[in-house]
Amino acid sequence: MQTSAPDTHTDLRDALRALCAQFPPEYHRKFGEDETYPEEFVDALTREGWLAAMIPEEYGGSGLGLTEASIIMEEVNRCGGNAGHCHGQMYNMGTLLRHGSEEQKQKYLPGIASGELRLQSMAVTEPTTGTDTTKLKTTAVKKGDRYEINGQKVWISRIQHSDLMILLARTTPLAEVKKKSQGLSIFMVDLKEAVGNGMEVRPIANMPGHETNEVFFDNLEIPAENLIGTEGRGFYHILDGLNAERTLIAAECIGDGYWFVDKARTYAGDRMVFDRPIGQNQGVQFPIARSYVNIEAANLMRFEACRRFDAGLDCGAQANMAKLLASEASWEAANACIQTHGGFGFAREYDVERKFREARLYQVAPISTNLILSYVGEHILGMPRSF
Repeated sequence: MQTSAPDTHTDLRDALRALCAQFPPEYHRKFGEDETYPEEFVDALTREGWLAAMIPEEYGGSGLGLTEASIIMEEVNRCGGNAGHCHGQMYNMGTLLRHGSEEQKQKYLPGIASGELRLQSMAVTEPTTGTDTTKLKTTAVKKGDRYEINGQKVWISRIQHSDLMILLARTTPLAEVKKKSQGLSIFMVDLKEAVGNGMEVRPIANMPGHETNEVFFDNLEIPAENLIGTEGRGFYHILDGLNAERTLIAAECIGDGYWFVDKARTYAGDRMVFDRPIGQNQGVQFPIARSYVNIEAANLMRFEACRRFDAGLDCGAQANMAKLLASEASWEAANACIQTHGGFGFAREYDVERKFREARLYQVAPISTNLILSYVGEHILGMPRSF
């Protein structure tokens, strides 16, 4: 299956596909059914250096950009896996790399690059504020050489398979800041020290079997040296990570989209009904073809977002649009694929239903389609603020 997007990363893709081939569909199917974590797969990605792609070479990483990181995530999904188990490490890097002190980079990055440490979790979302991030209620109060954390987070992923977590909390009360985006700060949390010592984690069962949790902070103490960047500037610091996150999610959706299209076209060519392959019927063929067209278009926007991010340019618009286009294109492809397979699309052995459930998530998370449209309407088109 050919793609129209220019590709100068064939060696990277070939290496990823060779690794992913060691973990066949039955492997990912098993973890999907059991709702467990694919430790061996994540360990293999770590061992081969793929999850350290964005860490500079001086800290033990590969020193690659968001472009290459996005291709890694795309290929995991394109090969039938689920990059959601490990993508946090990629986009969490942005906050630490761009705003962490040299001491913090020396402390954390070599261990993350080697696999000794996992930075897979970021705690921002709260149950009463959702994506209204500036109104979050979790507080961090400085007391001497430590901060005391109190509050609650929700939909915080991979805590149980991570050593470190990036936390966004309010250090200055909302009533005391000139702009609501001020007064928020970022902290690095050592999960082994925190869990059970002021931090409680409660898993949330969910449709795609994604490891995610509610988190409660009750006088959790963390060292003041764990503050990343400048106190009160956390909201601005974390934007780098959020743009990277949306672009990487777009890449994963594109990988899913190509997987669905390939699965559907293969089945449509093989499945015989009324003495002819069902793919000969335009009612079957056209939805698959249209899905492919839309995935290709989203792919181009993904690479534009990556290009701007790697060049140090503002990429908020491109990251958001790439995420919207890719999530909708992958969902369209998912529907075409399950429709093409008919009843067999619901059978676990075909893997379509598993990928179908996983693909649906990304029209809601990490930011919903409607919020992206409101961002475009206000910040790009100059229309009145809608909320």
